[in-house]
Amino acid sequence: MRQSACLSVLIWIDYEKLRDANEDYDQTREMSYDHIFDQLDIQTEPFAVCEIHGTCHVALKPDAAVTLHYILCGQGQITMRGQAPIRLSKGSLVLIPSLNSHEVSNDGTTIVPGPSCKPAALNLAQVLKSAPDESVGSTSRLIALCAHVNIGLMGATDVVNLIREPLITRAEPGSELMTLVDTMMYEVCEPSVGSRALIRVLLMQALIVMMRKKISEQDGPLSWMAALRDPMLWQALNAMLENPGKPYSVETLADIAGMSRAAFAKRFAVAYGAGPMELLRSLRVRKAGDLLRNTNLPIKRVAETVGFSSRSAFSRAFEATSGHSPGAFRKEVR
Repeated sequence: MRQSACLSVLIWIDYEKLRDANEDYDQTREMSYDHIFDQLDIQTEPFAVCEIHGTCHVALKPDAAVTLHYILCGQGQITMRGQAPIRLSKGSLVLIPSLNSHEVSNDGTTIVPGPSCKPAALNLAQVLKSAPDESVGSTSRLIALCAHVNIGLMGATDVVNLIREPLITRAEPGSELMTLVDTMMYEVCEPSVGSRALIRVLLMQALIVMMRKKISEQDGPLSWMAALRDPMLWQALNAMLENPGKPYSVETLADIAGMSRAAFAKRFAVAYGAGPMELLRSLRVRKAGDLLRNTNLPIKRVAETVGFSSRSAFSRAFEATSGHSPGAFRKEVR
């Protein structure tokens, strides 16, 4: 009997070691970045051309969608709550996470020749802003093409919400991004048949160039793509993206990933740079922003739908992210 008991304990220990070894082995079976890019569904929808003359700014209210700014000419900066100012110049590409109000300002010092924009012909809004002592015809201007962005992956939607801080790329003279800027500037100023469709394609190309550049630099805001490469972590990420309102725990997410709790938590933190419950909270708040904008659900019902236990807890989390209460945000975006 004593030998049998010892044998059973040894078998249990060996099983645990085997499970950990299998999890470590599975981590080496990563998807390539090329495979991920092949599976990405990137959608860009240009909605406005901001034209700022002189030393002034345009304030953009918080949006439930991720916003892309592509600077076609001029110099300035983007300021947003809790972030250092983002310097802008021709070719700057800035991706602003959802629920972030921000301002785009012009330094008012760059002389930019060339034709005026014609966004009306592209069915885009035109946002004109001039300092009191500057005329709209002034050549000191900053022009930004603004678009909403969504990224899907292998059937999952809203993968773009994994980006929690601004993503910034600056084009170098003669680079691929700068060539795209010149092409887009021409289409915005001299639109013709198919210009809007072409601008969408050019924006998608610019996003891919940005992501490729950031991956090669191992940039922090795109560290989450390492988690996408891991087939086991992807199962848990996909579940959170598709239904953030479910009552997940680290244990249930580990089960979805087919891993032990400890191994899942460790690998997730290494790949994503934060714990799974921190990410889940962020996804819930961003899903709530979409519901507040696009439905008439009462705020209490929105809180329940996205997985918050009470309206007060939801309001605190939402205001911490957006700077607005859920009710104030709903009024702003409508």
